[in-house]
Amino acid sequence: MSNKRTKIMILGADGYLGVPLTVDLAQKGYNLTLVDNYIKRKLSSFFSRQPLNKINKIETRVKLLKKINNNIFFEKLDCKDEVKFNYLFKKIKPDVVVHFAEIASAPYSMLGVKQGWNTLNNNLKSTYNLISAVKKYNSKCHIIKLGTMGEYGTPNIDIEEGWLDIKHNGRKDRFLYPRQGSSLYHMSKIMDTDLLWFNVHMHNLQVTDLMQGPVYGIHTSEYSKKNNLDTSFAYDDIFGTVLNRFIVQAIANIPLTVYGSGSQIRGYINLKDTLECINLAIQNPPGQSKLSIYNQFTEQFSVNELSKLVKKSLNKIGINVKIKHLKNPRVESEKHYYNADNTGMKKLGLKPSLLTDEVIAEIAEYVMKHKNRINKNIIQPKISWK
Repeated sequence: MSNKRTKIMILGADGYLGVPLTVDLAQKGYNLTLVDNYIKRKLSSFFSRQPLNKINKIETRVKLLKKINNNIFFEKLDCKDEVKFNYLFKKIKPDVVVHFAEIASAPYSMLGVKQGWNTLNNNLKSTYNLISAVKKYNSKCHIIKLGTMGEYGTPNIDIEEGWLDIKHNGRKDRFLYPRQGSSLYHMSKIMDTDLLWFNVHMHNLQVTDLMQGPVYGIHTSEYSKKNNLDTSFAYDDIFGTVLNRFIVQAIANIPLTVYGSGSQIRGYINLKDTLECINLAIQNPPGQSKLSIYNQFTEQFSVNELSKLVKKSLNKIGINVKIKHLKNPRVESEKHYYNADNTGMKKLGLKPSLLTDEVIAEIAEYVMKHKNRINKNIIQPKISWK
């Protein structure tokens, strides 16, 4: 099927990943339906956690993108609304749905009872409504769900790509890799996975689950840079990702805040590689009654290693960087084994963009251009898991 004939629905199209994916797929000529209810903007405004940059709303971006692709449409819609979502899905009957329509913040989910319930309710109901619509109106639709490496936790064995082969009392079977999330956000993702797997083997759906590590970066294409189509850049304690936050701290002359010992290891990925992974998933559907799982990251670092890498890179361009250890506000293992397999996407053709001095300097240059918008009061952690 040609790109022009392939109908892709992006749920959560206004988010950190949804914005650049929209631009990328529009440039490739896909028929796009964008869905969002602006919940991330509402939460950012409510908590006074505005991103570093100002970004256009989807309506404005669609007008700009229609200059290169006329088959792009926006529906302001809450995916929790079953009736309205079913109506839209039945009308479009997409071939692929990329599911970003979730409250994606571990700190937010641990802020209190209300925020924890909002996370569970929003994320699970959106996923369930999507599954129900696919079963009713287009069972061949390929669901691409964005998971998180945080679902796995930090087990004392190697982390396989989604599945674990077990031998027990002379017999063997294959199971979803055990999950042990450390926040209600991660728990909602685990339950998403269970719901999807249930419907794969019970109702013959086809699903790809992308278990993504922390993302960093801002620019994904020259077209985005020239046409003011870059995504939002969060750096705060609720919605910011660690590397982006470190670079903002360095530019604002604030010590990089490392939680606890800094020995925590995670798998990281460049925003550009995230888009490439999703493209590869679109091009390689698993087939009916199958669930494909990929660990979506390119490099593993401890937080200490990451902070020192930022310090070294920025020192080279004349920015003095200090590092400060804080009492860990999270409940997590700090010293642990961590070895995750990430060969699946490479086999499909991913050529990783590694975290080099040049990449860090490019992000720092962008932050410096928006330095006047840095709010130093929203960087230090204020939410405790305990």
